[in-house]
Amino acid sequence: MRKLFLLILAGIAISLTSCRNDFAFTPSTGGLEFSKDTVYLDTVFTNISSSTYRLKVYNRSDKDISIPKIQLGKGLSSKYRIMVDGMTGDAGAQGKIYSNVELLAKDSLFIFVEVTSDVASANPTDFLYTDQIQFSNITGAAQTVELVTLIQDAYFIFPNRTQNTDNTYTYEGINLGNDDENRPVTIVGSKLDHNDPINKDEYTWGNNKPYVIYGYALVPDNETLNITSGARVHFHANSGLIIAKNGTLKINGLPSPTNNPQDLSKEVIFEGDRLEPDFSEVPGQWTAIINFSNSPNNVIEHLTLKNATVGILSNNLALITDNSFTKLTINNSQIYNCSNFGILGRNAQINADNLVINNCGQANIAATYGGAYNFTNSTFNNNWNSSKQAAVVLNDYLETETAYLVKETTIAMTNCIVFGSNSTALSLEKKGTSFTTIFNNCLFKVNDLSSSLIANPLYDSIRLEQNGNKKNINPMFKNISKNQLWPTEDLFVKVAPGAASAFDLVNKPRNSANTNIGAYQFIAN
Repeated sequence: MRKLFLLILAGIAISLTSCRNDFAFTPSTGGLEFSKDTVYLDTVFTNISSSTYRLKVYNRSDKDISIPKIQLGKGLSSKYRIMVDGMTGDAGAQGKIYSNVELLAKDSLFIFVEVTSDVASANPTDFLYTDQIQFSNITGAAQTVELVTLIQDAYFIFPNRTQNTDNTYTYEGINLGNDDENRPVTIVGSKLDHNDPINKDEYTWGNNKPYVIYGYALVPDNETLNITSGARVHFHANSGLIIAKNGTLKINGLPSPTNNPQDLSKEVIFEGDRLEPDFSEVPGQWTAIINFSNSPNNVIEHLTLKNATVGILSNNLALITDNSFTKLTINNSQIYNCSNFGILGRNAQINADNLVINNCGQANIAATYGGAYNFTNSTFNNNWNSSKQAAVVLNDYLETETAYLVKETTIAMTNCIVFGSNSTALSLEKKGTSFTTIFNNCLFKVNDLSSSLIANPLYDSIRLEQNGNKKNINPMFKNISKNQLWPTEDLFVKVAPGAASAFDLVNKPRNSANTNIGAYQFIAN
């Protein structure tokens, strides 16, 4: 039996070696097919790496082939990098040149493509940086796949760093003072500079090229940041803009020249620094505008802010020991797709007119723990998929481990729409005795008229439809998922003469005879 077993093993070995023709690779004669003939890498900022893009290469033939070379057309000088089926490339040419790449019959391989380029390497007329992947063969002319990306120049604002002996880095920080428990508050970031060697005066952000912020940019005490109409500001992950207690923010956007809600050419836009289309509506890409300022001159005009964690946090850092308000005026602006709040106010004074906030993870607006809030001609809608929160949350307290801390709070809403997918879009709650709500000529969604809601006098003017207020009538927005919150039907609610601002969010004139509530006038389909 032992001899028979050994003979069987020998026979198997002979049969395996006789089948080695299956692994005899013949040189490629061309005829490869590709998942695309051009790989378009989306716009990237100068010297910032792109995302990774994928190309699939097919061998449709019945032969196992060896591709003599897969390489970038510009060779070692190319700003592109490729990885072929998990391999790194030839020695000394990693990411650029691959020799004798084997590809089985009726099989395929993946090539992954990235680019890091400065704008000086791009075509000066259109700022496109191009190259190609070349697939050589024994017949002569190589097959090629084109590579194209747009390189965008930018101003970069980032904290300085120093290298430690263990090759880690220590980053410049911003000291924000002490919190209400007297603990120091420091975060990674940098103070803006009037004489920055690269960006010149960092207190004026223009529109000739975008700004990219790493870490937090601080407007310190006794300084003013002016942002010009048409400016584009991009924030890296865990980044934001901070206004110190005695600093000032002025965002000077202008209305659309065409009265078109989708024309943002004159707006100031704040968003993340991922420029690929797949990231255009992804929430939580950056942190917030953080306003600690009690200056009365903080004004935001025609800002579109999107994809933050908290769009605007207006918060007195020393909440318990300091009763002064942070102050902010917001006009003709839009906030979209924030993973937590569109606006979070704590002991803040916020005045807003023609403001739109749509789809935020917890609430569009949370006006909490004291303050004075006045919203007119504004539209707040929350259809966040997983949200069980109201669109607008208003209260007068801060909850600690041992007690509720209460401060005087006043809320006024006039000619506003508060709507969403939750059964009740407005949450009102008070713990103290000085909590004042004034609602006039607004539309609210309050389907959940539970006993607690009915018994709460804060809801009386809504529940009883007093002072021109209405409830539970669909405002018929154009397209909520695309942030198009203008009514497509002429809403039943009209405001009294003189009660509305003269123009809507897109500078369409209002008049006393035909004025809709919310930030937009009626726009016919």
